[in-house]
Amino acid sequence: MSRRLLGALLTAATATVLLGTTPASAAAANFAGTVALSNCSGSVVKPAATPDTAPALVMSNGHCLETGFPGPGQVITNRTSSRTFTLLNASGGNAGTLRAKKIVYGTMTDTDVSLYQLTTTYAQIKSSYGISPLELSNAHPSAGIAIDVVSGYWKRIYSCNVDGFVYRLKEGSWTWKDSIRYTSACQTIGGTSGSPIVSGGKVVGVNNTGNEDGQRCTENNPCEVDQAGNVTVHYKTNYGQETYGIPACLTAASEIALTQAGCTLPRP
Repeated sequence: MSRRLLGALLTAATATVLLGTTPASAAAANFAGTVALSNCSGSVVKPAATPDTAPALVMSNGHCLETGFPGPGQVITNRTSSRTFTLLNASGGNAGTLRAKKIVYGTMTDTDVSLYQLTTTYAQIKSSYGISPLELSNAHPSAGIAIDVVSGYWKRIYSCNVDGFVYRLKEGSWTWKDSIRYTSACQTIGGTSGSPIVSGGKVVGVNNTGNEDGQRCTENNPCEVDQAGNVTVHYKTNYGQETYGIPACLTAASEIALTQAGCTLPRP
């Protein structure tokens, strides 16, 4: 995972080269509603049922939190934050700056996700910048579907397909459940952590890691574990975490409600 944060150390010249290698098929997606963090990528997201008058939410990875990596079993809720996010328009231009009010939820247990509640509502963002949020799908994604991993940090889009799902993905001290494995075309790099995984115009996951060196179950080298406990290593394969369960854990006021019916996110 730390290699996903290395994007902050790469030069602008490198970014320009990377932009030049964006697959032509990525043109179907755009950057509207994505954000750049200081060290990662993210997006303004909204469950379909949430009213536009609710405070907006930004989604990224748990390992992208400004407070550092949450430990195994650690769940962060309702922690004050004043973090800022650069909001992007469709072409990847800087549309404006958004500010967090608090970290609504963050963890690296079972999944790798952070949710920030902003000081502005979805309606205010639409009025000020002409940008709508990305809708969070509440359906489990399917194997084989086309996906775009949209990095606000690098202003780059990776297009591939869902190769399959991983029963358990282990990396260092952390374990994630039912992770998304990408086909080889999505060779995500440092700084793409927290990018929304978009399919059919909706967010189905959040990008978070990949096996860099072919090592087994170490940091930056996640391994796959099946239901029988068999371990396999997929060198240069990248992964994301599903997000379809998040809407059931949010209220209409964009607050976290982990005891709400249908919510399966880990609790503190």
